Amino acid sequence: MSSGTPFEKVAGYSRAIRVGDVVHVAGTTATDSDGNVLAKGDAVEQCRIIFGRIEKALNEASSSLSDVVRTRIFATRAKDCDSIMKVHGDIFREIRPAATLVVVHELVNPEMLLEVEVEALIQ
Repeated sequence: MSSGTPFEKVAGYSRAIRVGDVVHVAGTTATDSDGNVLAKGDAVEQCRIIFGRIEKALNEASSSLSDVVRTRIFATRAKDCDSIMKVHGDIFREIRPAATLVVVHELVNPEMLLEVEVEALIQ
């Protein structure tokens, strides 16, 4: 599945790929279809945008957020971790996938405050 952003063509990757009953969603950031960063400076809103993009990719793969078994979040500011995990909790409170949140020095664009990847197992 492709979201059509310029990064996918340049780097040669897919937004999501389904192999049997498993869907792998690539690292996803809060960008528009032209690659412009959205919600600059707001990690909570970037997180919401990202999970919206991930949900769309999962739906295209005949999956959903309820199928997610693993999340990985890479944040650039430790001060945002509590609020990022709250958004994660709002989405996955009942699903409870295995989750990792790490703080990294920076992402490919310093305006990107986090990047998220997920794996889903279609039941």
